Amino acid sequence: MPKPTTSRTVTSRDGTSIAYEQAGSGPALILVDAAGHYRGLSSFGGLIDLLAANFTVYHYDRRGRGDSTDTQPYAVEREVDDLAALIDEAGGSAFLYGFSSGALLALHAAANGLTIPKLALLEPPIDTTEDRSAQAAFTAELAELIAAERRTAAVEHFLTGVGVPDEVVAGMRESQSWSAMEAVAHTLVYDCMVSEATSLQLLASVSVPTLVLGSAASGDDLTGMTATIAKAMPNSLHRSLPGEWHGVPDDVLAPALTEFFER
Repeated sequence: MPKPTTSRTVTSRDGTSIAYEQAGSGPALILVDAAGHYRGLSSFGGLIDLLAANFTVYHYDRRGRGDSTDTQPYAVEREVDDLAALIDEAGGSAFLYGFSSGALLALHAAANGLTIPKLALLEPPIDTTEDRSAQAAFTAELAELIAAERRTAAVEHFLTGVGVPDEVVAGMRESQSWSAMEAVAHTLVYDCMVSEATSLQLLASVSVPTLVLGSAASGDDLTGMTATIAKAMPNSLHRSLPGEWHGVPDDVLAPALTEFFER
């Protein structure tokens, strides 16, 4: 299978350096990581190998993570600009696949008119209520923990707050991924801000063909959320795939993405 090239960088509109790798050949496909994830801690490793047979796959560190730099103050629009720079680098057009809160960012990119022929999303965690006060309070609490340099507490607060099962959190705490998440804990606030900015109205404005995926093994909250998102979008296809909680195996996910993007 094609392997990623060495790390490269592209400069976003505000001067932020965005690090990325690419692999394979074919139409451009950009992968957008979830909260706390980046090239050094990503679920995309095996997926890239499978997709690179049909696409030129771009995997990047979202701002403030890994080898990418950061520019303050944070704004969702700046992350959209990062994707715009990557799309330009990829030739001016690219498919997007986003996982979890990365899927929310991909939605913002499409809503802002970036040249995205097709969009695929795996379980975007959207709050479908109009009252975002509880979500805003959660973001503020997380920001306070970061400001106090309490990164371990911030990661725990985020994971439990977004509904990650206790046994999953316990397993993560004993793994090397925990320290990797702590290193980028400040960016968890960014993902919370992306979530706060994502509404049903924004979903309704996204007209590009979109595949909305869910795992059959996820809880009712995630599966219900996925169905609500697909219903709110004017040009979407909803599919449930066999998997685990908030995840689908690469050998199941890759064919579904390939079939959709190549259709």
